[in-house]
Amino acid sequence: MQIYLVGGAVRDSLLNRPVTERDYVVVGATADEMIKKGFTQVGRDFPVFLHPKTKEEYALARTERKKGQGYTGFICDFTADITLEEDLIRRDLTVNAIAQAPDGQLIDPYGGQADLNNRILRHVSDAFSEDPLRILRVARFAARYHYLGFTVAPETITLMKNMVNLGEIATLTPERVWIEWEKSLKEGAFPIFLSALKQTGALAAISPALDSFWNTDEEQYFMAKIQASQHAITPEQLFSAITCTLSTDEFTHLKQALKLPNCFSELTVLAHQFQSIFTAQLIKPEHVLSFFNGIDLWRKPERLDQLTSVFQLKTVTTSSHLEPLHAAAKSAGSVNAQTFIQQGITGAAIKPAMETARSNAIKCYF
Repeated sequence: MQIYLVGGAVRDSLLNRPVTERDYVVVGATADEMIKKGFTQVGRDFPVFLHPKTKEEYALARTERKKGQGYTGFICDFTADITLEEDLIRRDLTVNAIAQAPDGQLIDPYGGQADLNNRILRHVSDAFSEDPLRILRVARFAARYHYLGFTVAPETITLMKNMVNLGEIATLTPERVWIEWEKSLKEGAFPIFLSALKQTGALAAISPALDSFWNTDEEQYFMAKIQASQHAITPEQLFSAITCTLSTDEFTHLKQALKLPNCFSELTVLAHQFQSIFTAQLIKPEHVLSFFNGIDLWRKPERLDQLTSVFQLKTVTTSSHLEPLHAAAKSAGSVNAQTFIQQGITGAAIKPAMETARSNAIKCYF
């Protein structure tokens, strides 16, 4: 039995990046032998085991053979005679197909170290095309390592284009597609992710509308905004800034294609609905009150800050509006039903009284 560190831990260590989790491949062992050593089996389709102390994942070396469309149609062979090289060749990219022995020796049969040094993301073999999820993974890696100068190899782009043309993107579930999108949104270079998807045709397969307006200028604009921001940008804010100009029908299509979580869709819909508040040269008090009611400011005051961040990302806001807008929100938000109850106003009369008070508070600023 030989045990090797593999995948992202080796890659990131060689790039001097923090290693957050470690995965191991076990050569020359069976499931029974692993269990006898105290490992706990957790994989159903192929044996993956948790170390009895560290709880890190150890997988038996395996080969895979495609039996259908999509990313789940595989037959796995994990017998004890599978070699390390056979296991590594099934991996997606050469930079992810480097193993490290316990003594530190690197086993790199497919040129991963050379591609790391040359900042190239290249597929290991044509078996890459058997898993369409890898298209999104490569786009995510292109975004994650963009700051280091990584690019996708031309032959890998060609292979991904062929996969898209064969309709492989349609075999992915929306939930699985969204996982890759969300991971990229959290990693700080989401515009590069979108550009990589566009280059392969995958973005058009997921959202024709987003693909039609996304271009190099958009990528450069948003990357500059992200890098210049003095505040943390949440994934929801970045996603909303990029997608809020889609029409209602276009966004509905994207929402369904990604099975978008409510926290993302709600902010985007509000940004689409109320963008004029942040971009118009003149705002009337009644429009501000309608905006505050529309975003449910009274129960969710954080939404104003969220939308402000969206439009500071999206475009040059009419900055003269921001200070009075936030001041008006604070003043109108302090209107309390209890005040009117103490004045003897009750029942259905309370709501219009509060509306009037809020409107008067807003008029002090607009």
